[in-house]
Amino acid sequence: MKKKILIRIGSLRHGGAEKVLVTFLKNLPKDKYEVDLLLNLYSGKYLTDVPDWVNVMFLNRGEMITTNRPKDIPKKIYRVVYQRLLKKYPKILYKRKLKNRRYDIEFAAIHGFMDEVLNSPLKSSKKLMWIHNDLTQVSGYTPEKIRRFFNYDKVMVISEKIQETFLSLAKTEEERSKIVRIYNPLDTDEILTKSQAEIPHQLTNNNTSLSGAEDHQQSTINHQPLFISVGTVFPQKGFDRLLKVHKRLLDEGFQHKVLIVGDGYDFENVKKLKTELGVDKSATMLGFTDNPYPYFKTADFYILSSRYEGFPTVLFEAITLKKNIIATDVSGVSEMLENGKLGSIIENSEDGIYQGMKQALINPESFKTYQENLQNYEMPFNLENSVNSIMQIIDNL
Repeated sequence: MKKKILIRIGSLRHGGAEKVLVTFLKNLPKDKYEVDLLLNLYSGKYLTDVPDWVNVMFLNRGEMITTNRPKDIPKKIYRVVYQRLLKKYPKILYKRKLKNRRYDIEFAAIHGFMDEVLNSPLKSSKKLMWIHNDLTQVSGYTPEKIRRFFNYDKVMVISEKIQETFLSLAKTEEERSKIVRIYNPLDTDEILTKSQAEIPHQLTNNNTSLSGAEDHQQSTINHQPLFISVGTVFPQKGFDRLLKVHKRLLDEGFQHKVLIVGDGYDFENVKKLKTELGVDKSATMLGFTDNPYPYFKTADFYILSSRYEGFPTVLFEAITLKKNIIATDVSGVSEMLENGKLGSIIENSEDGIYQGMKQALINPESFKTYQENLQNYEMPFNLENSVNSIMQIIDNL
């Protein structure tokens, strides 16, 4: 008999956790489980990637409202009140929206749904949590609050750092046994294939279309190193720090370009900062694209400017594409870059980003050792193993 699973997540907008969830669903055998995916908001670029056998449901429809324009406020208030009501009175949600369905497993795909799943009126269902962030760096997550995750039957964590946090807070062997470290499902073949696509001429390194031997020689002379960063645009990712460092280096005479790929609620603020800094000609904010990999490919350096992470999957994408990597020392980075064998690990600060980018511009030769190590590097997991590991957890609950 198929196991019935309810998965909770906010939306399928363009974040790492959302992408990982959809990759997992795409690689699940469709004849083994019955899956209901309940979104707070029916929106996001990954909606079209959800397999058709997964039953997608939602509390609200439409794009996320990130502004406070007067005409948007009533809808914004309605959504918030409606979601809070259903969170406070979950029996209404389960009776009306979920039509009294019974589930074997209720699965919170991100830490923000801790209470929604724990407060389920279905007391017989097993509760599964997937944590993608270092919660010690997330506002409001005290040790006491983090300990509430032990009320789940299993907690999947994506990095050694997160695992260590939970194990240090566990009080019994039973609690310790609930924490399981799993690798995020990542389709490396898809990344390599998608990276072959062409990108618009105006977004190549020199913002020009060059061809022929003479032009190629000219492009080499004019070449400005390009730093790319990819992620959801919100404060965690540190794009504000990246742009401030970009400006500082330009003022010191180091010519280079920055490309930020991604969208998010902080997009307009970061874009405004870019203009205020006077770097609109050298820094580009591309917005969301469902295929960032050709842009990875054309860049000289991948830079992770995050303030905190859990296990930044984007670094495995950069590793897959053999990029020169500079990354702030946040959760998962040391593990992924093998303590600095595969890329430059920098201090988690604006000055750390400055020193890392300056080193890349002054002495790009220093990245040769990383490149040699990347050429021989094999991922510590594959897509099939990751999916099978999660399935094993589900099957044993």
